[in-house]
Amino acid sequence: MMTTPEDVRKKQTYTSVHEAVKAGDVEQLALMIKRGASIDEVDLVHKFTPLHCAAHSGSLECLHWLLWHGADVTRVAVRGWTAAHLAAIRGQDACMQALLINGANLEAQDDRGCTPSHLAAAHGQSYTLQTILRSGANANAADRNDWKPVHYAAFHGRLGCLQLLVRWGACIDDVDTDGNLPAHLAAVEGHLHCFKLLVSKMASVTRTLKARNDHGETPRDLAERFYKDNILQYIDSVEKEGEHPETQEVLAFPAHDAAFRGDLLVLRRLVGCGVININERDDKGSTLMHKAAGQGHIHCLQWLIEMGADCDITDDAGETPKDVAKRFAQLATVELLTQRTGDSNSSDEELDASNIKFFERHGVEGSTDSKEDLILDKAEKRNARIRAYRRIQELQQLLEIAYSNYRQLGGITEEERKMKKDKKEAEKAVRELEAQLESERVRREKLESQLDGCRAEIGRLRESQGRARSPAALPLEPEPISISCKEKKKVKKNPPCSHGGVFVRLR
Repeated sequence: MMTTPEDVRKKQTYTSVHEAVKAGDVEQLALMIKRGASIDEVDLVHKFTPLHCAAHSGSLECLHWLLWHGADVTRVAVRGWTAAHLAAIRGQDACMQALLINGANLEAQDDRGCTPSHLAAAHGQSYTLQTILRSGANANAADRNDWKPVHYAAFHGRLGCLQLLVRWGACIDDVDTDGNLPAHLAAVEGHLHCFKLLVSKMASVTRTLKARNDHGETPRDLAERFYKDNILQYIDSVEKEGEHPETQEVLAFPAHDAAFRGDLLVLRRLVGCGVININERDDKGSTLMHKAAGQGHIHCLQWLIEMGADCDITDDAGETPKDVAKRFAQLATVELLTQRTGDSNSSDEELDASNIKFFERHGVEGSTDSKEDLILDKAEKRNARIRAYRRIQELQQLLEIAYSNYRQLGGITEEERKMKKDKKEAEKAVRELEAQLESERVRREKLESQLDGCRAEIGRLRESQGRARSPAALPLEPEPISISCKEKKKVKKNPPCSHGGVFVRLR
């Protein structure tokens, strides 16, 4: 009999809850906590709690379990990092979302005054940074050196994060305690793509290139001092031509442009240098996979898949790379991606809890910028989904029982209160309509009464008119009629008749 990976994991014993969390073994975690281990137990090396380990390793199910059972989201580890700081560093977007829902503080500062947004920008975790910003974090938060997230993105050459921050309204003309603009920091480190974007987004190109920090140094001075020839060449070309040769889209997303054109050499260089992450998104949510799939660049897709790019990630339109390939009729691309993702699509299927195959046909749990952490196989993911769904069923039953108990105690739920309020408003509306209807009925009766009177009056007038026209009603002596002189002349006089009688002609 073959031993499955799940059986092997069940037999695995862990010396601490931290190891169980790193392995993603939620059942062993629950068992160890039940046997007396502390849910906020701290390890000796990094001062990590199990929640820190879950956020760092991307053990999503364990993180959910820990949060559900009261793990402290405010506990700090080495360097003053909370679990949210670690999720930001590692780009664990799904874990970050769970932490935010459970009350994690987005403005919590570590020992250097860095918030999760600073650390996400510094490590190039653009998708997680977007989650943080969407949750209301300040895009212009400052650390103890007055470095904003844009300073960290520029200094570390994180173009995707820099572009996101610019689009989110971050100030790129703010200076740190030494008077350095983000453009100064990009020039110091020779991050050409970041420097290009910053220069193009500033109000005045000349003013940016001539800007001096507190030591009197311009970006050119810093590039010369640290031998950043690529920055110097670009500054020379801009000063000579007075404009940027690239479009804004290419400046912001050079790797996406390379994937669209099928330029694998440029793509490798940009990803390899850390300028852009493998699952970086543009302003429409498209990744490098989406761009390459739409144009049918098989060689780029194969390399991206080998590097761990997410084949199931969706853009803002809800399309995966395979969907984009289908839309552009890239048949070879569709076949390649089908081999990776399968040909099933559960989005249109109804939930059937009795069908175990349903739980095998889901998309990703949450998009992350890197795939170097805990990776579960398909069976483990399926079992995790089944456990989560069973938990939903248990909670629904408990919720119904709680509602029933509450009602028996004379309580009223918010839903019932809303229903009563809606019912009262409906009854009030009905009463108003009935009153309006009654008013209209009285008005109609008045109008009908007036109409009957008018009809009677018309009948009387018609009768009087008829009597006036009948012969019996004519006067015996006609009134004298005055005739004009002309009319008198026109009147023919009858011949005079004899007074002797009537003349009769005999035949």
